[in-house]
Amino acid sequence: MTDTVAKPTIGIIGTGAIGGFYGLMLARAGFDVHFLLRSEFSAVAERGLHLDHASLGPLVLNPVQAYSSAADMPPCDWLLVGTKTTSNADLAPAIIQAAAPDAKVLLLQNGLDVEDSLRELLPDSLHLLGGLCLICVHRAGPGVITHQALGAVNVGYHSGPAADEQARMNIVEEGAGLFRAAGIDAQAMPNLHQARWQKLVWNIPYNGLSVLLGASTTPLMTDADSRALIQALMAEVVQGAKACGHDMPPGYADYLFMMTEKMPDYWPSMYHDFLHKRPLELDAIYTRPLAAAKAAGCELPRIEALYHSLSFIDRRNH
Repeated sequence: MTDTVAKPTIGIIGTGAIGGFYGLMLARAGFDVHFLLRSEFSAVAERGLHLDHASLGPLVLNPVQAYSSAADMPPCDWLLVGTKTTSNADLAPAIIQAAAPDAKVLLLQNGLDVEDSLRELLPDSLHLLGGLCLICVHRAGPGVITHQALGAVNVGYHSGPAADEQARMNIVEEGAGLFRAAGIDAQAMPNLHQARWQKLVWNIPYNGLSVLLGASTTPLMTDADSRALIQALMAEVVQGAKACGHDMPPGYADYLFMMTEKMPDYWPSMYHDFLHKRPLELDAIYTRPLAAAKAAGCELPRIEALYHSLSFIDRRNH
């Protein structure tokens, strides 16, 4: 007789496009998944979660273990945070309420150093990790998610009670294993900071230009001038990363550029935030990388110009 390892209890903090997608896929794989919702609680509690998956077709999770308050959730071994970085300062109480002892908190968010401000608000007993989602997905309505392409998650350890590097990597591998069990490609990243810079190579040009130029990925990749601007912005991100001590894999920017050419037409998340008059994630995606590069003696003029333009747009949008 062999021993079976009990599957962890997983909590989703923020059931939007990201949290809803990964939470539904984990639930389909047999994990015990609990979803925290705010404005969409009634819709999801009544009708379930609906996902139009690019390769699997329509998927439905109904009933959903849905909650409007973290205090009502069971103790969760893993908490996947899918909210925008603009709400991180308000997340700590919900995370603390829903966390089991020694819980692992995984931020599925864009940007640099997004874990830092949250870390100081959490007890030392909780592990904090970062997850970089390489995915084209958006919320189509209350409890309705459209997945267009990709889905991989890169996971890295930020901070917590893990005693040494091996203990940290064991936890990271455990997190990546959750996604793999749900049929999602996932990699354990030994250096979370470098992984976040790698994701910025895509996020900085495409998120910002979608808002500034009012264009999705296909027109941006079709026009010669916007293509040149994307490549110049990508090169600056790589320059900033290197100044901060992070060597990119050879040809990484070219790989992301070619990958985007093959993707279906996609409106990045920042455009959806702009469209719905939500605050843009400028601090995490632009301010912090610019500050880190400047502290290392590296100026990034194109990214800085894009950031100032977006700051003006963001203020006018409110």
